[in-house]
Amino acid sequence: MARLARLGLREEEKHSLRGELESILAYVEKLQELDTDGVLPTLGSGNERPVLREDAVTNPERAREMVAGAPDPDETFLRVPKILD
Repeated sequence: MARLARLGLREEEKHSLRGELESILAYVEKLQELDTDGVLPTLGSGNERPVLREDAVTNPERAREMVAGAPDPDETFLRVPKILD
């Protein structure tokens, strides 16, 4: 798994993580034994649309203050390097 995730792990880290992963998998197996008949799905099952707030500026007077710490601010905007031609 570490190779697939391109993680550079030392040998002792591999052994430690193997034990943790085995423990997690054992817990998941134990959860599979639970009788969930009659248990309603949770609200976060993905079937509902998320409640989103309106995208509105609520503090325009602080715009300069918010970008002041950026490496290259431009008035109230952030200037970033071009990445696409």
